[in-house]
Amino acid sequence: MLSIFRPQSNKILLVLCMSSFLVPFMGSSIVLALPEISKAFSFKAVTLTWMSTAYLMSSAIFQIPFARLADLVGRKKIYELGLFIFFSSTILAGFAPTGLIMLVLRVITGLGGAMIFGTNIAILTSVFSLKQRGKALAINTAVVYLSLAAGPFLGGLMTHYWGWQGIFFICGAVGLVIIVFSRLFLRTEWIESKGEKFDYIGSIIYALGLFSLIYGFTKLPQIAGFVWLLAGIVSFAIFVFYEKNHKSPVFNIRLFSGNRVFAFSSLAALINYASTAAVAFMLSLYLQYIKGFDARHAGFVLISQACIQSFFSLISGRLSNKTSPAVLATLGMGLSFVGLSGLCFIDAATPIYVIVIILLVLGMGFGIFASPNTNVVMSSVEKKYYGQASAATGTVRLTGQAFSMGIAGMAIALQVGNRPIVPAVYPAFLQSMHVTFIVFATLSVVGIYASWKRKENPNSRPQ
Repeated sequence: MLSIFRPQSNKILLVLCMSSFLVPFMGSSIVLALPEISKAFSFKAVTLTWMSTAYLMSSAIFQIPFARLADLVGRKKIYELGLFIFFSSTILAGFAPTGLIMLVLRVITGLGGAMIFGTNIAILTSVFSLKQRGKALAINTAVVYLSLAAGPFLGGLMTHYWGWQGIFFICGAVGLVIIVFSRLFLRTEWIESKGEKFDYIGSIIYALGLFSLIYGFTKLPQIAGFVWLLAGIVSFAIFVFYEKNHKSPVFNIRLFSGNRVFAFSSLAALINYASTAAVAFMLSLYLQYIKGFDARHAGFVLISQACIQSFFSLISGRLSNKTSPAVLATLGMGLSFVGLSGLCFIDAATPIYVIVIILLVLGMGFGIFASPNTNVVMSSVEKKYYGQASAATGTVRLTGQAFSMGIAGMAIALQVGNRPIVPAVYPAFLQSMHVTFIVFATLSVVGIYASWKRKENPNSRPQ
């Protein structure tokens, strides 16, 4: 597959694909280890969601500031520093003595992931020509979605044979291998904005705003949740005003305000992740608690989505160079809606084959949407904005995932409360699962609209 590119490009793509697999894998592989982690640290139902949310939130908050910093000091430099932070914190998490230390290390790991993903796509887009970019992005995107979908399966196997610590130790070891490969193969430095100043104030306002939004969402429907959401909205209003008047903004607001294609493509991606990311989380708990599966067998069920998702991600990426990527992405969103609608009706008696069929449809939709949408986003901006567009793409993905976990956490909080998941609360958990999937299906309808809406006007790039 990599032979379609020049030898040096092949090596760079290999390194980027390895990190593109590892970072989301560290987020998705945890879901089938959650029951064991819950026992180890006495986590309750709502607290358990923070094992994923803390990682996603940290990655989302730091991605855009580090992408801008990479434009100033070098993308390779930030990328490799992120790899080291990711490797170190992942290994340490395997030795975490308390739940609090574990959550802190998850935040630090997310910071390293932000540095990696804030530069990953930007480096890839810089290396490959416009003609080759669709194929390269298709491969990289397929790897990302293979990681997201295969994470629960492989994480389930690791948990079954080596305990939850095995996930952290193995991922840490892989991280070390990527560091070595990066030092060997990434010989070029990419600095697009050398000499410009870093926007510290804008970065702080942005971080506070995004934290407030995500954290507030996880606290709903409590009053504190609405207060945090209001604080986040106000912070982003200040951020937009401040960035419009800054000579070297941490993020070019005109990427959204002056580029309809970029704005609607990003919105479609945000909704797509928000409506699908927590599916594996909910189903992993459903399969282990309601169906009585162990982590290994639950992983075998969830792997069905991974296989079909990766296959269609590759195909759609290639097709996006020959036909309208917006049409492909919209078709993918439509299939995701069909799959999510099916999940709304599963209960304790639902046969496993029905769940597998639904996951296949959902995986098909996810795969068809992913590569074309990324291709549209990165092709809608000028070269000097690749770093910011790459970071925006990653931030949208992570924010959507965090919102998705927030929706699941809110449903669990309303139906189950912050209690251990024991047989007495199984009916309440099933109800929380139904509420979650109904919200997801509704969101996907909005995503279909956003994906289709960007077709109406031609792309205009911000200057």
